[in-house]
Amino acid sequence: MTTAPPSVAEQAVEEVPDEVTPVVIGPTWTRGEDGLFIRPAFTLGWHVLVWTGAYLQHRGQRWRYTNEQVRLILWWFAIDPETGEFAYRDAVLQRLKGWGKDPFGATLCAVEFIGPSRWSGRIAGPGDESGVPEGQPIGEPHPEPWVQVAAVSKDQTRNTMIIFGSLFTPKAKAEFGVEVGKEIVYAHKGEARIEAVTSSPRALEGGRTTFTLLNETHHWIESNQGHEMAATIERNATKSADGSARTFAITNAFEPGEDSVAEQTRDAYEAAEAGRAEDTGILYDSLEAPPEAKLTRPWLEKVLLAVRGDSVWLNIPRIIKSILDVRNPPSRSRRFWFNQIAAAEDAWLARYEWDACKREDLALQDGDEIVLFFDGSKSDDATGLAACRMSDGLVSTLGVWQRPPNWPSPDTPGYVPYQVPREDVDGVVANAFGRFKVLAFYADPGSGKDDDGEMYWDTYLDRWGQTFGKKLLLRAVISGPKAHAVRWDMRDRRNQETFTDAVKRAHEDVLQRTLVHDGHKVMRTHVINARRRTNAWGITIGKEHRESARKIDLAICMVGARMLRRLILNSPKNEKRSTVRGKGRVVVLR
Repeated sequence: MTTAPPSVAEQAVEEVPDEVTPVVIGPTWTRGEDGLFIRPAFTLGWHVLVWTGAYLQHRGQRWRYTNEQVRLILWWFAIDPETGEFAYRDAVLQRLKGWGKDPFGATLCAVEFIGPSRWSGRIAGPGDESGVPEGQPIGEPHPEPWVQVAAVSKDQTRNTMIIFGSLFTPKAKAEFGVEVGKEIVYAHKGEARIEAVTSSPRALEGGRTTFTLLNETHHWIESNQGHEMAATIERNATKSADGSARTFAITNAFEPGEDSVAEQTRDAYEAAEAGRAEDTGILYDSLEAPPEAKLTRPWLEKVLLAVRGDSVWLNIPRIIKSILDVRNPPSRSRRFWFNQIAAAEDAWLARYEWDACKREDLALQDGDEIVLFFDGSKSDDATGLAACRMSDGLVSTLGVWQRPPNWPSPDTPGYVPYQVPREDVDGVVANAFGRFKVLAFYADPGSGKDDDGEMYWDTYLDRWGQTFGKKLLLRAVISGPKAHAVRWDMRDRRNQETFTDAVKRAHEDVLQRTLVHDGHKVMRTHVINARRRTNAWGITIGKEHRESARKIDLAICMVGARMLRRLILNSPKNEKRSTVRGKGRVVVLR
């Protein structure tokens, strides 16, 4: 009698470890060699813990942090005893939904508002009346506290602001004169304040804020002025009178490719950790599901117990039902409940796959042999120009043009529609031919038309073909009525087939780490934005939907440039050219 193979569910049960170990980023869940959680040697956090227990409350009861939050407080308020400065300038707390980020952030605001938020210079002795452990610093309030709760919408600031109504004890209100309003909290007869602020960078410029809580930075993107707002807040903190102003961000796992402030900060932290950038003092703390964790019932409870930390109030059975609900995309469940930075299900490449091919030590040099690919647009999509070096396949962005996020809306008086500045693009193309030896240049004209009803880019494509065509080793269309040195229309079915093959090869090259790029920020965003799309010849790339604001044009340029390099390397003209040169470099086909 034969035994039936185990079912998929049975196999999943067998593969689940007895205990899931989360991915730990930051010091909160890091243990030392003795197996105990590490903690800073000198921290104002001890005084903060004593103060919050005396002056803050939750549902009428004395405020108590979880053990996890206690460790985070200790690290956030760590001090360098030699300089007296805080060890960390900024912080990011990334946790799953429901962990309690808003209440935790509200307590930080309260401490900065009227609590012992700065070191007084004194150190606790034996049996100190403050309750601070011996040898630890004793704090004092900031003399001119100005605390901000910042978000890109009022709804987001409201999540934190409503907590203040019940957070302060009657003792705190009486002793410090706390007056709680909907958008501003005052103390000390108006000399101390907590205020809610939203996306108005100009209004924020020049503020003397002493602490800013950045709420839900995974929503802070360029189109809602999140980038400019974050930059303004950073400038305000940098120029603070005593240099002790700091920012603390709370966020869920961000969606890769949105280029949110949360994504930018994670990139900056990882670059510093890898030694690619200077460590500027970011305390990044996250508890994430391991990459092998599956969204199947046998895994879920163990994963959720691992990544929830000490937030024991979370309803695990209900979360499991939400994850298993087919209406919820797996990527969303991974971001919200596994606290993982997960690409969309139809993403062409994951951010870590593209990032692994980055080479900061490589750059185009004058005189390099390159190929160029241009993707044109009039207004809606981006226009891009990318180069690929023949010798090693390095992909570089030479230019990208797209409508600025703050461009006036059509109902604005005097509105002028945005159009890609063709003269600027023409200058960049001419500069590329002046600096490098361009062997091939394909340019897709797009579908936009100018005010005269002519194709928006045709005049420039004709000029480029006439000016540079004789220098090119490879022409876009060799013969026939559509013969052209550079015009390569991607709407042509034959070109679609060629490009689809190039998409496949570029994907393989990234996974095999044989593609290298210079790390251009916008190209990275466009590559991460690209989605897998199926056509008659296989898998190609496209936007998430036709009207999506997430551009992919530089991803198209990257694929096209790699395609041209391969065409050149396999061209009989290139073989003949190599023979004539004699002393040529050996080029490895990548």
